[in-house]
Amino acid sequence: MKRALLVIDVQNEYFTGLLPVTHPAGSLDRILQAMDAARTRGLPVVVVRHASTPESPVFRPESPTWALHPDVAGRPVDFLLDKTWPGSFKDTDLEAWLRGRGVDTVAITGYMTQMCCDTTARQAFHRGFAVEFLSDATGTLDLSNAAGSVTAEELHRAILVTQAMRFSQVLTTGEWIERL
Repeated sequence: MKRALLVIDVQNEYFTGLLPVTHPAGSLDRILQAMDAARTRGLPVVVVRHASTPESPVFRPESPTWALHPDVAGRPVDFLLDKTWPGSFKDTDLEAWLRGRGVDTVAITGYMTQMCCDTTARQAFHRGFAVEFLSDATGTLDLSNAAGSVTAEELHRAILVTQAMRFSQVLTTGEWIERL
């Protein structure tokens, strides 16, 4: 088994922008812990950065909230991937990059649990990769829209349960590090 760590959209938008991640508490610390463990053990680290259109109020390219969180930006990475879709595989070189390095298993960390992390995990599964979804190194926020409302905790848990049904092995960061 050859793993790679995917660090998805850990951008300032989720800390100082319009989409503050609230659950689980400490998710950034565990993302950084996973990055450090991957680096120590020689696993490739892929950092994914989302961009929307220049007129968008969120993830506007080159804006301060589009930038990677400084703690992620300050760590070494093997591949920085820019994307414009929720899934990290759509219209990117991610699959070719992973396959070119013999990677068969991806670990998912980052934001938001139900959007880009969930979509990327499903895309990886559909492409034949084994997927490890780090439950405490992904996160989300309370949501309310025309369909209703859901708390961050409820939404996060629902996605983890769904991921564990078919697409991913759901692990804590500590459990994942023990496996390395």
